[in-house]
Amino acid sequence: MNIQKEKTLVNFKKAQSLLTTIIGMVEKDEYCIDIMQQNLAAIGLLKSANQMLMEGHLNDCFKKAISTGSEKRKREMIQEILQVTRLSNK
Repeated sequence: MNIQKEKTLVNFKKAQSLLTTIIGMVEKDEYCIDIMQQNLAAIGLLKSANQMLMEGHLNDCFKKAISTGSEKRKREMIQEILQVTRLSNK
């Protein structure tokens, strides 16, 4: 596993831990603002992981697809990236 994937995995694990904490906070009826702050921290970790995944995809999968010379594959890859980008901007 490369360094970028390791960092991405660390972010996912941190977010997972935070989600467990957040669930516990909600179950204990803790202060709303405290819960929202933890939720925003989890969202930040997930956004960061998503960005790292996109960078890895562009530097690996996308480069390979472009170098194949297949116009069909290039269009597919571009559409995939646009679709994920649209979803992340919602």
